[in-house]
Amino acid sequence: MKISVNGQDLFELSEIQCKVICNDIHGDIFDEDMKRRLQWVLMHKYEQCFNRLKAEWDSKLAENGVSSIPLNKDEYAQLVFSQPNYKCRKDRDLAESVVV
Repeated sequence: MKISVNGQDLFELSEIQCKVICNDIHGDIFDEDMKRRLQWVLMHKYEQCFNRLKAEWDSKLAENGVSSIPLNKDEYAQLVFSQPNYKCRKDRDLAESVVV
């Protein structure tokens, strides 16, 4: 089983690795189960990152004078990203390295 993202191969489970997993997972649902697990990992990461973003930005949005905060997660994130004082991790790290 080959795992790739955006056309780039990331890793491959060997035939024996797949058989080991099939000792616990029924072979008829192996592919479906592996896709579900990958999706869970990525969505869990998204949820954790969103929670940290929200915890950081609820007060910053109020300080920025935002009076209406959307309940929809994508709309909330777009609102945060549109703030003039928003910096992604890469930009924060770059700014920090210049100061140090």
